[in-house]
Amino acid sequence: MEDTEPRSTEPSSTEPSSTEPSSTEPKAADGAQPSPVPKKRKRLRRTRRIALAVLLVLLVPLLIAETALRINYMGDPADGTYTRNRDAIWLGHAWVDGRKDDADLAAFARRVKATGIRDLYVHTGPMEHDGTLPKSLYPRARWLVDAVHREMPGVRVQAFLGDVLATESPDGMRLEKAATRAAVVDSARQVLDVGYDGVHLDLEPLHSGDRNYLSLLDDVHAVTRARDAQLSVAAHQIDPLPGFHSFWGTVAGHPKWWSQAFFGQVARRVDQIAVMSYDTMQPLESLYGGYVAQQTSLALEATPPTTHLLMGLPFYHENRFGHWNHAETVAAAVRGVRLGLSRTDADRERFGVAAYIDFAATDEDWESYRDGWVR
Repeated sequence: MEDTEPRSTEPSSTEPSSTEPSSTEPKAADGAQPSPVPKKRKRLRRTRRIALAVLLVLLVPLLIAETALRINYMGDPADGTYTRNRDAIWLGHAWVDGRKDDADLAAFARRVKATGIRDLYVHTGPMEHDGTLPKSLYPRARWLVDAVHREMPGVRVQAFLGDVLATESPDGMRLEKAATRAAVVDSARQVLDVGYDGVHLDLEPLHSGDRNYLSLLDDVHAVTRARDAQLSVAAHQIDPLPGFHSFWGTVAGHPKWWSQAFFGQVARRVDQIAVMSYDTMQPLESLYGGYVAQQTSLALEATPPTTHLLMGLPFYHENRFGHWNHAETVAAAVRGVRLGLSRTDADRERFGVAAYIDFAATDEDWESYRDGWVR
């Protein structure tokens, strides 16, 4: 960008060093020669100008983007953009390790009765970094599956298997190892043998374009398909601007987002894909809702109609960088989902929302889900 600042009228460093005044230099009223501005002041002025320029470069695009999100939250959702009775919820580990019993399940069944929830992603891992899954982690899994099938007909129970990937730290699962991927496939067989209706994978942080992950999905899907079971995944958010994951990875060391193309590659390899549309760094409810509307549209565009797409709802409450409890509300998320659905594919049948997570949910969260989405 060209320098539009006015030229300095300060004396040049190439001017004579003589103490005698030049005939062309102005004199003060008392005849004294004006003293030159110290070099330190010049450097300070230049530093301030550079800092201002950098600030503008960063802030102007951010303000434009946030304004666009606020506009995206405006308007009314289309009629009929409510539950398709294909919703899901993530459940904590207490359901399979012995802490929950029949009374807890009966209460949960009453809670979800007459909602659209048809899939339960039950935390059954975590897997070891080598891809194996200790059977000692889920001693009550068979009880849960049988009880849900008995008390909640038509609801599927999927084993939620996750682990930290060694993509941004030296510790974690390494998908580039063929033996590790093979072990994850064996872990999928292991939980299906218990009676689960499907496998739900949540591997993070997963960088966009990871070919080893796509290969893993192909192998796991072959197993679930042969068992007439579901393969579902928890998915990262999609680039809000093209290539944004690359920029953020360079700046923050954590790409966070997936490209829309990679999201589509994942979606074509699974039966269900659930977007973790929370932890968005948005400071206001309207901006968060607008962001969810955008994410819903981007995900709908990339997901084939044969794959079941779910948008995440924040059924938890934290205040930290990346997640502001006053902004990321269930009500804002539901309205954002409906707006994105209305604008992109209002009649999409294989579509729903997924609530994260049962043990942190409040009555207000459930009411917002019911009032805004279930009706």
